[in-house]
Amino acid sequence: MTNDAQGESRFRIDGEFRDESPLPHIWSECVGAGRANEALRADWQQQFGEAVDACGFRYIRFHGVFHDDMFVYRESYGHGFGPNTPLASPMYTFSYVDKVFDFILKSGARPFVELGFMPRELATAHETVFWWGAHCSPPKDMARWVELVTRSVEHWIDRYGLAEVRQWRFEVWNEPNLVPHFWTGTKTEYFELYEHTVTAIKNIDPELKVGGPATSVFVPDDRYKGEAEDRSAMHETATASDVDALDWRPVWIEDFIDWCAKRRLPVDFISTHLYPTDFAYGADGQAVHITRYADATFDDLTLLRDLVANSAYPDAEIHITEWSTSPSARDFIHDTLFAATYITRTYLKCATLADSISYWTFTDVFEEGGAGLGPFHGGFGLVNEAGIHKPTFHAFRMLQRLGDRLLLGTAEGVVTRDSRTSALAALFFNYPEEMATRGVGSANSYPATRALVEMGPNRRIRHSIGELKPGTRFLVEIMDWEHGNVAEAWHQLGSPLNLSLADSEYLRTVADSLRSFTLTVPDSGVLEIDVDLSPWAVMSLRQAA
Repeated sequence: MTNDAQGESRFRIDGEFRDESPLPHIWSECVGAGRANEALRADWQQQFGEAVDACGFRYIRFHGVFHDDMFVYRESYGHGFGPNTPLASPMYTFSYVDKVFDFILKSGARPFVELGFMPRELATAHETVFWWGAHCSPPKDMARWVELVTRSVEHWIDRYGLAEVRQWRFEVWNEPNLVPHFWTGTKTEYFELYEHTVTAIKNIDPELKVGGPATSVFVPDDRYKGEAEDRSAMHETATASDVDALDWRPVWIEDFIDWCAKRRLPVDFISTHLYPTDFAYGADGQAVHITRYADATFDDLTLLRDLVANSAYPDAEIHITEWSTSPSARDFIHDTLFAATYITRTYLKCATLADSISYWTFTDVFEEGGAGLGPFHGGFGLVNEAGIHKPTFHAFRMLQRLGDRLLLGTAEGVVTRDSRTSALAALFFNYPEEMATRGVGSANSYPATRALVEMGPNRRIRHSIGELKPGTRFLVEIMDWEHGNVAEAWHQLGSPLNLSLADSEYLRTVADSLRSFTLTVPDSGVLEIDVDLSPWAVMSLRQAA
């Protein structure tokens, strides 16, 4: 190791001293979860604490902070029998939310607050989405919505302090373009909700961070140009021979920016969701599931970043508040090694394009469609309901081990340095080249995912790192088809819907049994990395303490 003129550590990589650049840990800035009430469960809390420790998550976002099962807002009061007693004015109680936020902060993370959904007594439409009956309408009284938001934010400031709450983010609603699933109003009604919400929060303190529009996905047609989704505009997308050749654009972002700029409204961040998929409707009204190419997220983010930079809000943060291989909580790809490799590749490629890309979600304790059917049912989580680690968990754990300075970036991985300790870490993967024209796709059963294992060939990872102290040890972990592939192990057991205690213990062991070995720097001071990675393998290399 040598030092450059600025005192930065320099290593000889493949025979050359290379310029360093920042590597933001975009993967650990935020992670998603289902709804606020689930965070009251002991298993949710145990799994989240582990995820923060192992994966470094700094913020968490979920639905339902104002849903009735959190009991924040009440216009009437029940006694457990008979009719409810109307109240002269709304009552606000935060005990349930306090338990959730207290735990999050104690765990070392912070809430990324999604303001929604509507309390039933304030809603104009009821139980529009999810097993738990989220109310996704505009408020029947905007003044009462403003009071709800104001009382909530003021309570959080009183409880946690203004300096703390200034570090949070307040996102107005979730996917309001998806009518009637997540919003029963119009586009303009959502913009008006944003106006009243951001004004209320900024009246409390101008430094609090507020943003939106939290819309879902990019599309290549005009279905969202009007006040509500127009499915008649989807036919061309559904029948296109090459969907990747279409002009994919963000939903509502440009309209939202223009609307806010004309009214001089603050926009501290732009948020949207970038699932690399789409559901287009054909002439027969049937939905066609579309999977986009492997670099769709990179290209969408590049477009979004340029759009924001050239807008009236060039300094607005960009937060992708949901992202995964697909938006289905019953997509068996989520449980697999294939998803882990896709995630690793995408995060490394997109590391400088946004302020956060929040993986949806950290746990299968997730009840939008009710509890999952079986231990591996295609849930979004990095861990299953029992807390067994999926390959995606290990992918995030390996990403978190990387340093914040990039020494080498290639199509197969990165070599990094920690700016505080100068410790080296690397991450390599084998995402098959024939998959570049498509993402990992979706599957409605675990057996349907297994065809991807036939992709190939192996990839030889060869690099040398010089200027190291002889005797320095590096720990290597490899996750591949034979190591850490817990869904395959479950499949080989016969895919039991209900596990025995012995089955659970076996699968827990398999999940964490990665191939591991140690490399030691010889007297030459040059570490030689020469590893053959099978298709879909992910390899972590880190300097031992």
